[in-house]
Amino acid sequence: MVVLPMHVRAFVRRDYYPVWQAMQTVTALRTQSSADELWQVEHPPIYTQGMNGKSEHLLDRGGTPLLQTDRGGQITYHGPGQIVMYTLIDLRRRGWGVRKLVNFLERSVIDTLTSYGIPSQTRGDAPGVYVRDRKIAAIGLRVRNGCSYHGVSLNVAMDLEPFQSINPCGYPGLKITQVSDEGGPTDLATVTEALSIRLQGRFRFTEEDEH
Repeated sequence: MVVLPMHVRAFVRRDYYPVWQAMQTVTALRTQSSADELWQVEHPPIYTQGMNGKSEHLLDRGGTPLLQTDRGGQITYHGPGQIVMYTLIDLRRRGWGVRKLVNFLERSVIDTLTSYGIPSQTRGDAPGVYVRDRKIAAIGLRVRNGCSYHGVSLNVAMDLEPFQSINPCGYPGLKITQVSDEGGPTDLATVTEALSIRLQGRFRFTEEDEH
């Protein structure tokens, strides 16, 4: 059984821009023997727009910064009380496509929520995880030279008001929820650890080792 190396890096609250730049640097310098990495971080308030994002989805920026990034997807919000897991994965080495990675991210979030008694599901028309008709986790990725970065964000215990100033992920009227509002933990560290364990479990092996 071949176990792939994975480095887990837990950051305190960090500004979005330098973390994004660091992901680009790590990805550019990767070799075939580089370990995959899972970064755990919480960001100060910021709106981020995907590469092909449309400006009309920002309804009222207010005083919150807006940053155009190189991930896929439309606009979303990051802020305190939300955990972001960045997945720096060599997809070619694993023989994965992007859809496989998205499925793993979604399933890890769903399993984490299930452990708190929160039923959730995916939607065929948009990546992410939903509780009833409310989005609780968003996914945005970039693949360069067969390696992914960016990842998944899960709302835990945050101020959801800034989401009302955007069309989240490009969907007008999309409602947003979070773990604490659905009866789950309010402690960010608790949820971070639970999600991290599930992601690491899924990322440990190459596809031919999975059963």
